[in-house]
Amino acid sequence: MKTISVRELQKHVRDCVKASQRNRVVVTRHGIPTALIIGVEGADWETLALQTNPSFWRMIEKRRLEPSHPLATFKKTLRNRNR
Repeated sequence: MKTISVRELQKHVRDCVKASQRNRVVVTRHGIPTALIIGVEGADWETLALQTNPSFWRMIEKRRLEPSHPLATFKKTLRNRNR
């Protein structure tokens, strides 16, 4: 992970954006982390919107707490219905 100060970032924005495509770049102010630059080159807008949407992740977390069933169980049920 690369670290760069705000002052250096202002001088080297293009280089930092390029570096962020390979590795995250932490931006610091007075030695304290203040921002994180993450490369998203090649990602589509919908994916980016979902990855950064807190309500989407709350929904995912809630769903993960619900009971689940193995895929094999559903396949067996479908086979039995089609007989």
